[in-house]
This record gives sequence, C-alpha cells and structure tokens, in this order.
Amino acid sequence: MLGALGSLHYFWHLLTRLGEAQILLPAALLTTLGLLRQADARALAIWWIASLAVAILVTAASKVAFIGWGIGWPELNFTGISGHAMLAAAVYPLLLGTLAPSASRAGRPLAVAAGFGLALLIGVSRVVVGAHSVSEVLAGLMVGGIASAMALNWEDLPSTGPVSPLVPAVVALWLMLMPVHAPVSRTHAMVTKFSLLLSGHSLPYTRSGMLRDLRRRQAAPCRTPACTPPIAMQGGV
Repeated sequence: MLGALGSLHYFWHLLTRLGEAQILLPAALLTTLGLLRQADARALAIWWIASLAVAILVTAASKVAFIGWGIGWPELNFTGISGHAMLAAAVYPLLLGTLAPSASRAGRPLAVAAGFGLALLIGVSRVVVGAHSVSEVLAGLMVGGIASAMALNWEDLPSTGPVSPLVPAVVALWLMLMPVHAPVSRTHAMVTKFSLLLSGHSLPYTRSGMLRDLRRRQAAPCRTPACTPPIAMQGGV
C-alpha cells in the first residue's frame, strides 16, 4: 500500500515538472526554429511565439501583483495564474500538433487534443502537489489555451510536417530526460525577487497571509449599518 502511494506521489511530482519553463521553453524554441525554416509554417511560428509571449506576460503580471502588492482574490484562494498550467496549455497542443508525422494528417487534430489533455493533467498535478489552488490552475489553462487557440485559429499546421525527423526525436528525448535530471526550478524565486524590487517591500505577500486575513475579516463582528438586518428580519412586524 505504501509502495503504491509512493509511486503515485512520484508520478504526480514527475508529471508536474513537465510544465516548468526551463523544460518547456527550450522545446518550444527548438520547434519554432524548425517551423521558421518551412515556408508554409513561418506564419504559424510567429503567431505561436507572439501568443506565448503575451500569455507569459499576463501570467507574470498576476504573480508580481500579488507577491509585490497583495493583489489577489482571497475568496477563491487566488494568488496568481499558474505558470505551469499556462505554459502546458500554450505549448503542448502546438508542440504535438506540429511534430506529428505529415503522413498522418488525420491524426494531427488528435495530437493537438492530446496536447490539451496533457496540459489538463499537468494542471491537476499542480493541485495534487499543493502548489496551486483550483482557481489558479483553471486561470492558467484558460490563458494558455487561448494562446494556443489564437495561433491555431490564425494559421494551419504545416502540411509538410517537421522540417527534420531529428527535431521530434530531440524534443521527445528532452521531455523524457529533463523532468528527472533537471535542477530545481528557480522561476518562483526570480519572480519574487523582481516583485519586491518593483514594490519596494522587504517581504513578499503570501497565500497563508492572505487566507489568514480573510479568516480574520470573516470572524470579526460587523459594526457597520449595512450589517444590521431590517426590522422585519429581526422578528418585528
């Protein structure tokens, strides 16, 4: 029983690493470089890079807003968009779709759907490992999904498939090895340092502090006129 639980724990922690920027961005960069070498894929590569950049900026802004200034949504346990979920939804659908063999054009939509399915699993893993709330993961999947959908809506997948069989092989090997061997991601520490630099605060706002303040407000007696119910509600006439 304990062995099964340990294996499941390892699975979710391994899966969640597939959403790290240090793993996904190099894979996306290699794929887009290959697309840029194909005449019928250059527009897709440009749209993909542009939509991914916008999604990254929106996600980073949400994190900086909370860490630096405490701007969140306590009632939804929201402290910022999940970067892992966003990157997974913005990268995997196009990554799998563009690297699918050109001989199986009918399978391209299935490859894109598999990319969205993998992104969903990575989003679930963020909740399972306790890194994010459900609201933060849903926001990440939505932002990343919109980025993918925009690129796919403006341009079709290349008709000739990958520029070289070497590209899918290298990307597949990268995604298999890096979750196990890559060093611990430092993205959150970098965002925290940047947020404090911008805000001028010495300490970051935290989820525990936000929820503690929410519980304090909910427990405090209300002393405003708005809290006093009408006479009819007090058992009057």
